[in-house]
Amino acid sequence: MSKVCALCGKVRGNGGCITRRGLAKKAGGIGMHVVKNVKRTFEVNLQSVKIVENGTVKTVKLCTSCIRTGNFQKA
Repeated sequence: MSKVCALCGKVRGNGGCITRRGLAKKAGGIGMHVVKNVKRTFEVNLQSVKIVENGTVKTVKLCTSCIRTGNFQKA
């Protein structure tokens, strides 16, 4: 199964971790300089849940925010 929420369609996001060095200007330095910029992904927190859909039991992957809403019927 793919890494997509079956209810809301949430997928992974992209971002980065910026590393800075130096002393901030307001602290008396010459400013913070970017040393490294590492690209990374933010994965969705998916859990396998058995739900009832049209009278049949299905196992689907739901994100934890959708599980908390309770907009489905657990099997």
